[in-house]
Amino acid sequence: MSLFDGKKIIIIGDRDGIPGPAIEECIKTTGGEVVFSSTECFV
Repeated sequence: MSLFDGKKIIIIGDRDGIPGPAIEECIKTTGGEVVFSSTECFV
């Protein structure tokens, strides 16, 4: 059983750090459901 099993997850990635789609791919392997994923630029 994973920490994310059955959870709905919102991902906000950083353009200069880890982008949202990269985090999303990692979360998908843990059983979590990604309901929103975005990459933002925080300036």
